Amino acid sequence: MAVVVTVLAFTPTVAHIGPEIGDLPRHEPGGVGAVVGVALTLAMCLPLAVRSRMPAVCLSVIGTAFAISQALGYPETFGKVGILLALYAAGAHLARFRRTFAVVLTAGYAVLAVALHNLGSPQRFPDFVAFYLVLVVIWLAGTGVRRWRAEEAERRRLAAEVAAATERARIARDLHDVVTHHVTAMVVQADAAQFLLDSAPERAGTGLRAISDTGRRALTELRTLLDVLEATGESGTAERTPALGKIADLVERARLSGQPVELSEQGEPLPRSVDVELATYRVVQEALTNALKHATLNPTEVRIRHGQDHIEVEVITLGPAVGDAATPSGGRGLTGLRERVRMLGGDLVFGGLPDDGGFRVRATIPGSHA
Repeated sequence: MAVVVTVLAFTPTVAHIGPEIGDLPRHEPGGVGAVVGVALTLAMCLPLAVRSRMPAVCLSVIGTAFAISQALGYPETFGKVGILLALYAAGAHLARFRRTFAVVLTAGYAVLAVALHNLGSPQRFPDFVAFYLVLVVIWLAGTGVRRWRAEEAERRRLAAEVAAATERARIARDLHDVVTHHVTAMVVQADAAQFLLDSAPERAGTGLRAISDTGRRALTELRTLLDVLEATGESGTAERTPALGKIADLVERARLSGQPVELSEQGEPLPRSVDVELATYRVVQEALTNALKHATLNPTEVRIRHGQDHIEVEVITLGPAVGDAATPSGGRGLTGLRERVRMLGGDLVFGGLPDDGGFRVRATIPGSHA
């Protein structure tokens, strides 16, 4: 900006264009006067280089040079446009003592108007007021831009806070799902192993190995979530996120815990977004967790239907609830999952079956294939 205005100030075609208020008889400088004129022109142009970093200094230097140029009657120059640009920059970037600086500028302008009048300026009071109002409008334009930038920064800050809160809530739900599912499975497997120690000691080792495998899986998923909390910036988190292909592992682990589970899929599995695949995984995980808690050894069926633009998940557990008090429910799992599914534009319903006292979880999750 400073370079452009300086070049135009010495370009004959536009050099004579610039704001003028004094209209005093033209002083055609020569010798030292010409040097002074060049110095004043440069003083009205070059400070624009620091108009955003030091707006008060920029406007003070340019304003002083403009006033001297007007009082000495130097010819018009494009460099006088610098006073308008500096005024706008001060309105947009000045952070401290804005009102005080505005008062000082107004007082300085009043002194200049009186001086020009005493030097024989043909301008009258309304002319000086009109020029002052133009300067005020330019200042207010810069102020408006400053306010808009501040509001935009505040909106971005609030949006970042909302995004952070949403991410914390998502991680909290994942922690709940991971801990509840794996700990429930370990409790059921431990109970089964304790029973087998008396009736079938040779089979107890299988149950203990299942507990060990479940614990390792829980630690792996917890480490993944902790990596997210630490914000390490690693790109491998998405690769470790449970996906649709791992639902069969959930079913197999439930079987190892003693729960008779059958898995059926309809349609062609398609690659989905991470959010859709994770939500589907969590629905099956939470439903199987509830089956282990409240309907141990009751037949459970997992049905997945792959549509072109959605996935349907249905988990049905037959028979009355026979839950164990050793695995209490926090009452947050399915409710939290319902909110997660609704955030994706889907729906989740759950409730008891009227005929045999079973329980059903059904979710429809939109998501076109990736």
